[in-house]
Amino acid sequence: MTGWRDELRALAASLGSRLKEGANALERLVDRDPYHIVGYRGYAGNGRALLLARVMQNEELPDPDPSHSRLRNLVAMLKRLESDPLPFAQVRARLPDGDRELIADDEGFVRHWVALDLPLEPGWTPVLLELHDSGTRSPRSGRALCLTPPASAAYGIISDMDDTVLQSHVTDFVRAARMVLLENARTRLPFPGVAAFYRALEEGRTGGAGNPIFYVSSSPWNLYDVIEEFLEAQQIPAGPLLLRDWDLGPAVLRNAAYKSGVILEILATYPSLPFILVGDSGQEDPEIYADIVANHPGRILAVYIRSVRKHPEDSPAIRDLAERVSRAGSTLVLADDTLAAARHAAAHGWIRDETLRDIGEEKRADEGGGAKAPAPGVEEEPAAPTVVVDPSLEARELE
Repeated sequence: MTGWRDELRALAASLGSRLKEGANALERLVDRDPYHIVGYRGYAGNGRALLLARVMQNEELPDPDPSHSRLRNLVAMLKRLESDPLPFAQVRARLPDGDRELIADDEGFVRHWVALDLPLEPGWTPVLLELHDSGTRSPRSGRALCLTPPASAAYGIISDMDDTVLQSHVTDFVRAARMVLLENARTRLPFPGVAAFYRALEEGRTGGAGNPIFYVSSSPWNLYDVIEEFLEAQQIPAGPLLLRDWDLGPAVLRNAAYKSGVILEILATYPSLPFILVGDSGQEDPEIYADIVANHPGRILAVYIRSVRKHPEDSPAIRDLAERVSRAGSTLVLADDTLAAARHAAAHGWIRDETLRDIGEEKRADEGGGAKAPAPGVEEEPAAPTVVVDPSLEARELE
């Protein structure tokens, strides 16, 4: 009579043990928290700081590696693009002069200008971010960065990313999609000589100026880690990386308005700092930069446009940019060669003459290693002509 009771007790004990194990596993899973804070690189100056971050699902993406297959890269990219945000998350930012309470938007983005009681130290300031409403017992934290240019900075650089620094082929939809979906940060290629040129710009005339570089791109924030790791892998100077939210609204199509707004914020934050603008002829950079030059006379030292079309000099946008640059007393170099822009910068004393050798050597090494790609949608043919608008220099000085 007692046998079945013993068996029942044993079954109950076994079931209880399994339920407890399941509960512990569930608790560990919940405690793990599917949401985390990804901090981005912002900047500070003129009594304010731009804090950038996103609260979203933790996808646990693998570190990029040149050996990864295209299928593996595709899976990782799809995870990035479909990551779930935490809308209206409450985030605490711990700055040196005190804490700030911030609210994310409906896509989990934190993009807040905060007033500073005390200026941040020159260089990168880490900002601890804490998430308090993720449904877990303990707060989750992340780290954003804010760049404060040093007093030694002689100018700033505002650079586009796609087809300016990073080969993206944005004028060819199929090739661009293949690049984004099937490559990773370790297999994407820069334009030849770009890394050395940007290092020279950052170093400036003295070799230690610390000129800030701001990267403004229409790529979505989902690609932030790819671009950040690409810059690091290629030894391209770090700088605030300003991407955009690709929501499904009509605003996503208004690229010019977005980029202009971001550039104007940078100019307003550093009212006494002149800038060099770097872009390409494939998208709307010439139109955007033309307006900036015309509306901010004396602020733009030079505009460097990379040619990615057969005859960019025939473009109405390029002609308009050249006219506005001339009227504003600024300068323009249109070329498909990084070295042409570098020679122009050296001729004006914005970079050291000795860096030209390093830029040329890196450019040749990049080309020899297969880094040089034909302009998007353009068959192999003679290079586009170099166009220079600069009253103080002759075009032949850049050849």
